[in-house]
Amino acid sequence: MATGFAAVPAAGRYVLANATLPAVLVDGFAGEPDADGLLAADITIDGGSIARIDAAGSATPLPTVDLDRGMVWPCFVDMHTHLDKGHIWPRRPNPDGTFDGALAAAEADRTKNWNAADVAARMDFALRSAYAHGTALIRTHIDSDPPQHRISWPVFADMRQRWAGRIDLQGVSIFTIDKFLDDAYADEIVDTVAAHGGVLGAVTFMIPDLDRAIELMMHRAANRGLNLDFHVDETDDPAARSLHAIADAALRTDFPGTIVAGHCCSLAVQPEAEADATMDRAAEAGIAVVSLPMCNMYLQDRAPAGEAPRTPRWRGVTLVHELAARGIPVAVASDNTRDPFYAYGDLDMVEVFREAVRILHLDHPIAPWPAAVARTAAEIVGRPDRGRIAVGSLSDLVLFRARTYSELLARPQSDRTVLRSGKPIDQSLPDYRELPPLMERRS
Repeated sequence: MATGFAAVPAAGRYVLANATLPAVLVDGFAGEPDADGLLAADITIDGGSIARIDAAGSATPLPTVDLDRGMVWPCFVDMHTHLDKGHIWPRRPNPDGTFDGALAAAEADRTKNWNAADVAARMDFALRSAYAHGTALIRTHIDSDPPQHRISWPVFADMRQRWAGRIDLQGVSIFTIDKFLDDAYADEIVDTVAAHGGVLGAVTFMIPDLDRAIELMMHRAANRGLNLDFHVDETDDPAARSLHAIADAALRTDFPGTIVAGHCCSLAVQPEAEADATMDRAAEAGIAVVSLPMCNMYLQDRAPAGEAPRTPRWRGVTLVHELAARGIPVAVASDNTRDPFYAYGDLDMVEVFREAVRILHLDHPIAPWPAAVARTAAEIVGRPDRGRIAVGSLSDLVLFRARTYSELLARPQSDRTVLRSGKPIDQSLPDYRELPPLMERRS
């Protein structure tokens, strides 16, 4: 296919010469990064893997593609999405853009429309978009309120098999934490998640029995060898403190698996001493955090329904710099796509990274932060083989004409080239015209 560079060979051994690499994503190369944390290198591709990483300009008898200092990244890891909700906006918009409006619209659409064919078609559309943009691993949350879990989890399993070798898929249950106080429901959902090799997840909020519900969930997860991934404190209410409760429960129970906390928005509106104590506790408990900057800035601090529009007063995102300073692994991800929780998006991790840099000030210095959409995200979800460039790692790469972060972040990078197993892929995006047959609203 056409690329922004000389044609990349479709097979065999060749060199990507004069490449610029984010040093934070590179292992086993001793070059000296520049002030922005970028390395100059030549990458030798041998079929599906990286054979060598050498200093830029090294002599080679192999066919060479001169990248003219263009950046090379590993394929992306999008560790918090909602593929089952995606692309329902045309038939079920959120009339006021609020969180409550999103909840109501999504529930109504799920009740009326989410049969297996509908969920599968929208998931596949989303995955084709993500693949064309250069993503290789996606973790998706799956609405698991009965009876939807009996529909969506088998669809997810089928999609995981169909997309094997292109996008690695992980599934996480999502339901409100109070449902875990119901033994019958808890048994069924844990069995479903375990049977599909998934991750146990829930939405936490400040109910009287929160500590007990979290402990019950952790005990069941530990007994079945499941990891945990929560939606946490997605609100501007400073009284939302469930992140602290999760950390306390993990330490009380000595939970053996990994724990991810998504959103954690209320940290940013709590008194500093309280937020510091919570982050210290989360670090002690070994909790990782994923921020969803585009969705949270869209939803948080909107005027309530019925009130006049007003300008939001805060960005709706968590304290990523303070979390990272404590050694807490921090990633950023897409979250929702064209549904009542976020009206936009295309599962494009270049867009996510660009907007995260702007919203969260992940610059000056920017050098550590490419890991948030690549190797750190991969490590959090248990796939340290992904999101990095190293000898022996997969030759799943994204090539950019951009040579610097300024160039990378100034434009959408629609001329990027995606390599899978060292070969350029067809980067044609699915056409939205495929979706209208699904978009007839059933009241």
